[in-house]
Amino acid sequence: MDSIKVGFAMCGSFCTFSKAIESIENLINHGVEIVPIMSYNAYSTDTRFGRAEEHIEKIENLCSRKIIRTLTGAEPIGPKKIIDALIIEPCTGNTLAKLASGIADTPVTLSAKSNLRNSNPVIIAVSTNDALGNAAKNIGALQNAKNIYFVPYGQDDPTNKPNSLVADFSMTYDTLIEAMNGRQIQPMIKQ
Repeated sequence: MDSIKVGFAMCGSFCTFSKAIESIENLINHGVEIVPIMSYNAYSTDTRFGRAEEHIEKIENLCSRKIIRTLTGAEPIGPKKIIDALIIEPCTGNTLAKLASGIADTPVTLSAKSNLRNSNPVIIAVSTNDALGNAAKNIGALQNAKNIYFVPYGQDDPTNKPNSLVADFSMTYDTLIEAMNGRQIQPMIKQ
């Protein structure tokens, strides 16, 4: 496949940031050009999983470009055909709800809306503690939406967090390739 230019959008599931950054590295190693995007919270929040400034520096160095972090930065993605696909990794329950409801009020959700106007794929890597609870309806709605694909996911801790799902970020590249060909990678639900 020819060179692919992909938006890689990160939401505030901070416990998965290190794996998401590994995913960016893996995509780059496969020749994918990455346009980094972050939600307001992902860009500005320090947590026990790292300082925002450290994540920003690491991502911008990997991608050799600044992170899109505003609505005005995200809006031109569709009209200027800046990317061929968008990966949202990690995708929180909040972002799932906004996407399922057509709300585009963050850099991540506006990037998705802007990218979908060109019928380009949006790949979602779920990471939320309420995926099998309140967010389940949003996952179901998005799985039925045109040009939306999911990185395979499964329960990360069924005993202590029975409603939690996390995507297998190591499958992001394979999911992207299938999505570029209009197919959902299978199996989608990991055992």
